[in-house]
Parts: sequence; structure tokens; C-alpha cells
Amino acid sequence: MALVGATTGGTPQGLGSEASATSFPSATPVPGPGEAEEDDPEEPAEIHLCVLWNLGHLGIAYYDTSDSTIHFMPDAPDHENLKLLQRVLDEINPQSVVTSAKQDENMTRFLGRLASQQRREPKRPEIIFLPNVDFGLEISKQRLLSGNYAFIPDSMTTTEKIIFLSSIIPFDCLLTVRALGGLLKFLGRRRIGVELEDYNISIPILGFKKFVLTHLVSIDRDTYSVLQIFKSESHPSVYKVASGLKEGLSLFGILNRCRCKWGEKLLRLWFTRPTHDLEELNSRLDVIQFFLLPQNLDMAQMLHRLLGHIKNVPLILKRMKLSHTKVSDWQVLYKTVYSALGLRDACRSLPQSIPLFRDIAQEFSDDLHHIISLIGKVVDFEGSFAANHFTVLPSIDPEIDEKKQKLVGLPSFLTEVAWKELESLDSRIPSCSVIYIPLIGFLLSIPRLPSMVEASDFEIEGLEFMFLSEEKLHYRSARTKELDALLGDLHCDIRDRETLLMYQLQCQVLARAAVLTRVLDLASRLDVLLALASAARDYGYSRPHYSPQLLGVRIQNGRHPLMELCARTFVPNSAECGGNRGRVKVITGPNSSGKSIYLKQQVAKAVNNATEQSLVLMDEFGKGTNTVDGLALLAAVLRHWLSLGPMCPHIFVATNFLSLFQLQLLPQGPLMQYLTMETCEDGNDLVFFYRVCEGVANASHASHTAAQARLPDKLISRGKEVSDLIRSGKPIKPIKELLKEKQMENCQTLVEKFLKLDLEDPNLDLEIFMSQEVLPAATTIL
Repeated sequence: MALVGATTGGTPQGLGSEASATSFPSATPVPGPGEAEEDDPEEPAEIHLCVLWNLGHLGIAYYDTSDSTIHFMPDAPDHENLKLLQRVLDEINPQSVVTSAKQDENMTRFLGRLASQQRREPKRPEIIFLPNVDFGLEISKQRLLSGNYAFIPDSMTTTEKIIFLSSIIPFDCLLTVRALGGLLKFLGRRRIGVELEDYNISIPILGFKKFVLTHLVSIDRDTYSVLQIFKSESHPSVYKVASGLKEGLSLFGILNRCRCKWGEKLLRLWFTRPTHDLEELNSRLDVIQFFLLPQNLDMAQMLHRLLGHIKNVPLILKRMKLSHTKVSDWQVLYKTVYSALGLRDACRSLPQSIPLFRDIAQEFSDDLHHIISLIGKVVDFEGSFAANHFTVLPSIDPEIDEKKQKLVGLPSFLTEVAWKELESLDSRIPSCSVIYIPLIGFLLSIPRLPSMVEASDFEIEGLEFMFLSEEKLHYRSARTKELDALLGDLHCDIRDRETLLMYQLQCQVLARAAVLTRVLDLASRLDVLLALASAARDYGYSRPHYSPQLLGVRIQNGRHPLMELCARTFVPNSAECGGNRGRVKVITGPNSSGKSIYLKQQVAKAVNNATEQSLVLMDEFGKGTNTVDGLALLAAVLRHWLSLGPMCPHIFVATNFLSLFQLQLLPQGPLMQYLTMETCEDGNDLVFFYRVCEGVANASHASHTAAQARLPDKLISRGKEVSDLIRSGKPIKPIKELLKEKQMENCQTLVEKFLKLDLEDPNLDLEIFMSQEVLPAATTIL
């Protein structure tokens, strides 16, 4: 509220002013990338998936609210048990699965299992059926081509739009097109992301992206947990309990040095979708190796600093699409584009033979210059943050400049008007002020006199009473009406005009959404590879070498990436599998000698899915059941794989079932190799070298492990004695001394009971005493 007042017999004074909040400085410094700003709290992401199955093929599409993007998988073959679909569901964990109400028995059976899981597990997806007509091919094409997409400029003709979309969406994949059409129908019906918006606001779609599950290494959830690739822990901060979990000690945790959220998201995606595409793997490794060179360390650190300013562009574009843009969004976008241009300039100085550097140098186009130039010339960041709404710099719009100039001179002008109004008022009124209230206009304000008690007392000739507030009476006068006609509603006029300019600026940015999305894709890739290079430099990792031929696995001085960080000493070990070194490695050794660190377990899924290209790691398989059954299961699994001959997977097994060798349960041949953990007995002590060598352990040395756990020597000695008796097939007899000691204790207990017996007790029943107390104790003694 702008308040300007005058008092009789004194100097006019400004009593307060909201107009001063909208008096803009002549120049505003543009925020540089060195200034830090807080990230907005992440909105909970939702994924909605649509799937169609027909004649052995799948069509899949899903919408991710975190980046307002539709992802699709081109028509792909799948087994009747729909393994591929199950893998997609496990990977993306959608909130809902949309499909046609008309299905064959395979899909019906699959959805039935999914529905039963949903009842047992609340986090399983909701299954939604739409009429089959909603998945019609022609109507799906029409939905796709007529959609309102933020990344397509309004200037495109219908023909240009069709050509552009045809370059992105595979219209020859009929199931995928139908799945996309059904997904758009579902999104429009549920109003995903715009539930509270006007119905004319469409679902924000910022792009279409293809995803494929070919060239991927199959790893199930149990393997991720057992190998500690991921490990979630409860967050220790009471302020972040609601956000759930944080990453614990895991491979992902020690490698995640990403500077932007989208880099971290991509690193997690690479872990959940590991590829065996050699071209892709070597492309990544080339970048990592480049940044490991000592002369490139400064460049790596500079790029990593710039990546710290790459923020959540999809969220900003979504807000622009919905006209929900905040002042901070413009600053964040400016810094993101500024940093992207810095990345582009830096990558232009790097070897263009590396595809990532070349892509950044070429695809970070001049559209970025256009965006940053527009934002820098238009947005008044200082004024916007002060006013808490979008404001523009001077000299952008003459009409706005004129109205703001009027606002600047308004206080002194209203003071003059207030003096003139006071001269025409009753002499009992000591002072008055002329104020300006946005949306209401100019009003005359006078203090409430003691005589003004009833509402009728507020009436003053020539004035129109409006309202009473804080013992101030507000009126319209002839002069205030003239001011309304002369100056209008300055605040609202300025806001409306600036909002129009903001909308025009948003349209310019949204028309270039494609390049901003590409910035995020390439910057996140660079972020991940810089993070991996940093970890490789600190931990001393070496570049792996891949071969297109099935030559096997060869690891020289391999280390466990987590255990070496926790152990005081760590001994590297080599491993070789395939060729003349055999494919099945059975590792034995004493307890605590390092077998489980050398590898980790998996089994039922491995038997069903392993191929000659698979690597199977088994740790103490069969240990959880009785000895005979566990031994038989392990021998049966290994014999099954050995019977496959050259199709046998690469297998490493750690076991304490020494009978596997003593009873010769496994066939001998070139596929088999026995390894053990090297140890040495030093008197009564067992020394671990934690080194793998050829051979078979002659004992598990469980007694040594028990001694390390500080079990009583008597128990350890008895355990060794029983173990020797079992191994030699002799009967096990109880220890006489132990039995005598127990008998003496029972006798002493019985005597104490007799001595405590009160024969004069009238409630004593000798028969009950003898049957419940004496006889059980006597039986134990005998």
C-alpha cells in the first residue's frame, strides 16, 4: 500500500509506501555462475506405463513426471512368459500399468500374477484396463500427430510437424504406436501432473525418448544386494526421515561423485542397465582415460565445477508450460545455460576424435546464446527478487518505463494532493493522506475523530465513504477519482505488461526446449564419466580391455572395491577363466580366509538363465540346509553346467564341502580347476595370506575360527574330537567326566530339596512332592 500524508501546521511526511517496493534501480547485475542457489525440493516422480502384447511381440511406452518425457521401446519380441516385460517393470517400477481390456491368455496370466503381488505388496503397480478401441492404430496416430508438445515451435506448419515427429517416433512399429496412443489417452483422462489446472491446460510433454534393452547384461535384484552394488540405509537426519533412505557403503556410493542430479540419475541407470556393447563401453572408457592423464586434471576440475550449475531444466520447462514459473527459475535457467556455454567452449578445445567432446561442441548450438541473451537483456533479477515476481529491466518496454517513472514520483505528487484535500476539509480534521491501493485505486484517508461513533457519523459531504481500517476512514473524492482516470491502476498495468513479456520470453525458451534437453543428456554423461575418472584416479583403478571373441575372463591383481577401503590390509588376487584355464573354478579354504570376498553368491536364476557368456559366482551354496542335501545340491548344479561342455558358463564356487573332492562327486576334465586360499600353520596358529593358488584345502580349520571368536578351549577341543570321529566314521561317545559332573550337580540339587522340606507343614502332600520333585531328579541321575 502506498501511503502519502500531510499534517496541518507541519511538513508533509511519507507514512509508508508499497510504491517504493516497485521503484526499480536503473541497472541490475546479471547473476554469474559462481553464485550458489538452493535446489528446489524434488517433486516425487511418477511413472505410468502402457503395454500391448500381440503375436509374440511387445509395444511399451511410459511417461516420467520427473522430466515430463515419454519413453518408448520399439516393438520387441518376448517369450510367452513375458520375461522382457517383467524386466521392464522391475527396472522402472511404474505407479500404474495401462493395457487393453482385450488380451490373450499369456498376458492375462501375467497380469493376474501382477495383481496378486499388488495385494501382497502395496508398492506394486495399479493395473488399469482401457477399452480396446482406445488402442486403435489410426486413432493412436491421430493423437500423436495432434498433440500439443512444448518442444515443437508454434511456427511449424502441420506438414513440418508431421515430418519432425516422424523423425522421432517409429510409426512403422505398430504396437509401439498403439501403446503411445493408449498412453496419451490415459494421461489425458487422469490429467497426470495437471490435476488442479484448468481443463484447457494440456499435459506437459517435453520430449520423446527411445529406450532399448538389447546389449544389456542381465543382473537380478538379489545380485545387486549381495554384491553391494547398491545399499540403502535410513537417513540419520530427523529432517530427512520423510525422504526415506540414503546410499550406504556400496559400489554406487563410492563412485558417485556426480555434481548434478541428472548425472547421478544417469550413473544409477548405467548400473541398473549394464551394457555389453563394446563400442559404447570403449567410448566411455576413452573419456575416462583422457581425464586420467595428469595434464588434463585442471580441465577435469574446471568442467566439474561448471557441471555443478546444470540444474533441473525439465522442471523449469514444465513450469513454463503451465505458466507457473518462479523468479528463481529464471536465475537457475540462466546459470545452467551460462555453464552449458562454458562446457561447449571447453570441449571445443579438446580432441574432437572423442565423440562426447565433439557432440557437446556441435550440439550446444547458438540457440543457447539466444536464450541467455534474451534472459540477460530482459529479466531484472535484483528487482524480481525484491518484488517477489517477474520484473523487466529498463528500456525494454517504453510503456512500462513510463508507468514506473510515474510510480517513482508518486509519493511527492500525492503529498501535494493531500495538502489541497486538507484545505477543503472540516477544520476539526487535523491531517489527511492520499493513498494508492492496487486494484482499488486512489483514496483519501483521514483519522477517525472521537465524535465519529456510529456509521452515520462517517458521512462527509462531498466524499464517498469506502471503509474503516485501523482507525482510519477511507473515502473517494473528486480529486482521487481524477487520479484514477489520469493514472489508472499503475501496479496492475505494470504487472500485466510484465506478465505478457514473461509469456513471450517463455515461448522463446520453450521453442528451444530440444537443445536444452540435449544439454542435460550430454552434460549428465560428461558428469558421470568425470566422476568415474575421479574415483579411478583416487582408488588406482585400471582400464579393462574387452574382446569380441568369447575368450573368457582374466583379472590381474583384482581388488574388492569396498573391502579394500574397510580392511587394514588387503591382498589383491588374480583370476582367469576360459581357454585352457577351465570354466568351473571350485575354491576351498579355511573359514575367514577370504573366499567370500573373492566372490559373492547367486543360484536358481543362474541355472535357468546362464549362457556361455555368463559369469556365475556362488558363495557357500547349500550351507543353509543339512550337510548331505547341501552337498548333493551343489554337486548336481555343477555337474549340470559341466555337462554343457563348451556352452558351460564361467563359474566361480567357494565352498567348505570338502567331501565334494574326497568323494569325487565332480568329473575331471579341462573345464574343471581347483583353487584354494593360501595359508600356513605356525605352531597352534593359522596364518592367512589371502592369496588364491591352485589346489584343494585339506580342512576348513573351523577350530581356528572358533578360537578367534574366543570360544572356551574345552568346547574347541571337544569340537575337534567330534569332527575327527565323524570324518573317520567312528561312533561319538559322551564325555564321562562331563557326565559325572552333571550327576553330582543333580544329586546336590535333590539333597537341597529334602533339606528344605518342612514336615510340619499341614499343606504338605508327600505324594505330590515325590512325583514332581524327587522322581524327575532321580531319573536324571540314574
